[in-house]
Amino acid sequence: MDWIIGIIVLIVKLGLVLVGLLLLAAYLVWVERKFLARLQIRYGPNRAGKFGLLQPIADALKLMVKEDTVPEAADRILFLLAPAVVATSALLMFAVVPFGSHLTLWGKKIPLVITDLNVGLLYVFALSSLGVYGVALGGWASNSKYSLLGGIRGAAQMISYELALGLSLVPIVMHAGSFSIVDIVNAQAKYPFILLQPFAFVIFIVSAMAESKRIPFDLPEAENELGAGYHTEYSGMRFGLFFLGEYVHMQVLGAFVAVFFLGGWRGPLLPAPVWLFIKIILVALIMIWIRGTLPRLRYDQLMAVGWKVLIPAALLNIMVTGAILLI
Repeated sequence: MDWIIGIIVLIVKLGLVLVGLLLLAAYLVWVERKFLARLQIRYGPNRAGKFGLLQPIADALKLMVKEDTVPEAADRILFLLAPAVVATSALLMFAVVPFGSHLTLWGKKIPLVITDLNVGLLYVFALSSLGVYGVALGGWASNSKYSLLGGIRGAAQMISYELALGLSLVPIVMHAGSFSIVDIVNAQAKYPFILLQPFAFVIFIVSAMAESKRIPFDLPEAENELGAGYHTEYSGMRFGLFFLGEYVHMQVLGAFVAVFFLGGWRGPLLPAPVWLFIKIILVALIMIWIRGTLPRLRYDQLMAVGWKVLIPAALLNIMVTGAILLI
């Protein structure tokens, strides 16, 4: 019976995480719109429900009932699959995020993580790389020059900044001595790694924002140049999947900033999942604040920062960290 109970527990954990991610993604849109409105001295959504709290539901219903069109000359199969690749790869990254240590039920300890892979960090980078395909295929399959240019920009940007992102986490692995996300969180029992690696933290968060295509790094979606970029030809719920992928990616970024640098689910008084939730929301608010503050970079500036600044800085940080640990 143990394996049947194990499957039931796994399904319950998957369902809870999936529902939580989708609800949080919907209300992150509301939070972003209200926050940006306040930064720009306006109201934001305030018609659907009290304080506009029903606006995410109205937006979801609108996307579901809108006509789902496919351009006549598009590659139909790839055009239909591309949004699912973006959304699914972002959702699957949460399979290795620990929400706490464990929960005791009926005398059994249930780990508060869907699966504790001993190569969890490599799993994250593998899925992050798959997200590139969704952007590139969405732009190419649309058979539109603007969409294609947005897809190429997105692929180049994500690949470039993924190098800096991966290199920034090498010192974290050196300190923790493991690729397991759970082990990395446990290694921060005494103090968070942001105190040991503030340099890596800055490189990581800048690279992650660039990879998630958020302002000031939203070159694949530059409206004034590309008319919305790689998802220009999408409508209805398929456009919604691209949108969902972006906001789930914000949660992924918040979760990984928390587990790699902020001690993960650790914190006083409150339950472990609540602390992780607070840290995810804090990172998301910082990203929204940056969006409302900074202008978009030029494409050559974006690539120069990645290749000429962040990657050399990350390599230097690895060398310094290695030297200190050896000494």
